[in-house]
Amino acid sequence: MPVDPKQRRAARHAQPGADAAPAPRKAPITTDRITDAALHVIATEGYEALTIRRVANVLDTGPSSLYAHIVNKDDLDDLIMGQVYAGIVLPEPDPASWREQLREVYGQIRDQYLKYPGVARAAMATVPTHLETLRVGEGLLAIMLAGGVEPRTAAWALDALTLYVGAYTLERALVQQRQQHHGDEWVLSRDELVSRMTALPADRFPHTREHAAELAAGAGHDRFDFTIGLIIDNLGK
Repeated sequence: MPVDPKQRRAARHAQPGADAAPAPRKAPITTDRITDAALHVIATEGYEALTIRRVANVLDTGPSSLYAHIVNKDDLDDLIMGQVYAGIVLPEPDPASWREQLREVYGQIRDQYLKYPGVARAAMATVPTHLETLRVGEGLLAIMLAGGVEPRTAAWALDALTLYVGAYTLERALVQQRQQHHGDEWVLSRDELVSRMTALPADRFPHTREHAAELAAGAGHDRFDFTIGLIIDNLGK
């Protein structure tokens, strides 16, 4: 006796059978997916929120699944920085414009760090071993050498410039974090800062009062450009 189509349909909905669509399979855990998830956490919540458990939650898995691909948090930091530096475009070293090339590359690094608030913590705490991180270091060194900078001077200048980029972007991340957690009243505007400095006792702070506007001057990345230029312009011949 043939089965009624309605009964067949009811049975199919009551219990999955051969005609049922297969359940979607989870994408396999890979180092690339782990790195992308970690950068997502940093971009949306800041570096301080980054933990192995938090990344596992983003990937809808357990921490043990991650440890099959990474050693520990330090290893994750190395992967993160490698991915951050993978976005840096290096020019062909040009002896005629090497200073401008350095400014441009460090501007890229600054912008990459700012995309991921607080990621400079990982940069400062990690000895660079990732090939992408080393690629950028090699490119910056090549630019300096093309400009006639003595090798040891170039090495130390690279260290100083990279530390400054990290400190600059980390400060911005901390200000952003304070604004999010405590509101704007905890971050002084330029006008309020000038007002407070000019209200200081004249006998103890004569120079601060007189030059308050200059002490608080600068917009956007003005101070970054000044400091980077100060170092670069004093290198080489």
